[in-house]
Amino acid sequence: MLSLSRILRPKLLPISHHFHHARSTTSALLDAEINCLSPTNPIFQYSPQYSAKTITHRLSNCTNLSELNQLYAHVIKTQMLESYSAPFYWNTIIRSYTKLESPFQALSVFIEMYRAGVMPDSYTLPIVLKAVCQVFYQNLGRQVHSVAIKHGLEANEYCESGFISLYSKGGEFESAQKVFEENPQRKLGSWNAIMAGLSQGGGGKEAINMFMELKRSGFEPDDVTMVSVTSACGSLGDLNLALQLHKCAFQAKSSEKSDILMFNSLIDMYGKCGRMDFAYKVFSKMGERNVSSWTSMIVGYAMNGHVNEALKCFNYMKEAGMRPNYVTFVGVLSACVHGGTVREGEYYFNMMKKDYGIEPKLQHYGCMVDLFGRAGLLEEARKMVEEMPMEANVVIWGCLMGACEKYGNVKMGKWVAKHLQELEPWNDGVYVALSNIYANNGLWREVETVRRIMKERRLAKVPAYSSSLCFSAPD
Repeated sequence: MLSLSRILRPKLLPISHHFHHARSTTSALLDAEINCLSPTNPIFQYSPQYSAKTITHRLSNCTNLSELNQLYAHVIKTQMLESYSAPFYWNTIIRSYTKLESPFQALSVFIEMYRAGVMPDSYTLPIVLKAVCQVFYQNLGRQVHSVAIKHGLEANEYCESGFISLYSKGGEFESAQKVFEENPQRKLGSWNAIMAGLSQGGGGKEAINMFMELKRSGFEPDDVTMVSVTSACGSLGDLNLALQLHKCAFQAKSSEKSDILMFNSLIDMYGKCGRMDFAYKVFSKMGERNVSSWTSMIVGYAMNGHVNEALKCFNYMKEAGMRPNYVTFVGVLSACVHGGTVREGEYYFNMMKKDYGIEPKLQHYGCMVDLFGRAGLLEEARKMVEEMPMEANVVIWGCLMGACEKYGNVKMGKWVAKHLQELEPWNDGVYVALSNIYANNGLWREVETVRRIMKERRLAKVPAYSSSLCFSAPD
């Protein structure tokens, strides 16, 4: 049995200070909403005879947080949950907040539900677990696990798979494995959860082994299974395995729902195995494509060095009326990096902001720094780093260090080295690169100084920073 914290009374659940703050903020907002409620408000024009059924329908279909807060405030003011105390009504509110990515509000409602003496059911906890995953608060997840055990819900299919996913996302694979193994009557959802956790956590080989065990146990994989397994195969780059899994994916294809997610995963798998011809065959046969379908093709072309094909695919995507997202532009910029096309890179970087209103993320800035650095435009790269709205990470500084080493720029190399030393004082790659820069410029006294520092710190020599290992598109 998992070593879980003691099951506590609802009011004693140890929620973090951050959660308390968010909860008090939510309460303040709801108080304001309650005070502002008026019979003339169009949302509540049927109050006070506003039926629970109508409220529930509106909660389920709510599309913005402000409206949801108003609806919940109305529920509180009319004391609806005292008359309709079944978990269904609480679940609807929690689900609505989770759907709108407001996990603290969702968790606050769950706590109030528990304090009101309403026991969670098999639908409550999977929703709560989604909220816990959104805030990435493992301690709270353990408390929810305790609640599940207390009410005999830990073996419920959706609760069990939810706990496996929770622990896997937190890197606690041993706990996830224990949850999986404790139930000999586990369902397919639990198999899918453990395989997804292994695949996303870098355990591609383990995920494939788990898939083989699933088959031996007599289960038939579904589309969710195949998405995780093909992702694991892509991380291994095993083409022979990819071809076998493609057959399994075809067998798992469902006629009742869209298989677009599974097809996208096949494209991604073949791209990572270096076979964009196979990826294109899958793409060309898709009856329906979404932004991820196009993005997978663009990223695949980019990571395999097919620059022109990546940019052509992006243009075809626009012509098809598909709006790119931030991952799409990471793929496009990565292609520009591989092709050394600075002007095109600047064009697409500006297009992302001006034409699509997408604010650049760290990966986009990293691509641009890498692009400028490889082209020898070190001042432009430095300006990009200095003007970024976020702090550069070790990968960006490493790209710039590699460029300084390539072009022998002593002044900028020293500046970059200072930042790298602050971020990774234990890594002597920066010393190796700096020593090489000094040596290439004939500054032998400085070379000796660096080597003396390395010797004094007793650091082992490792490969220097290389721009060839810099930014690429995310999975």
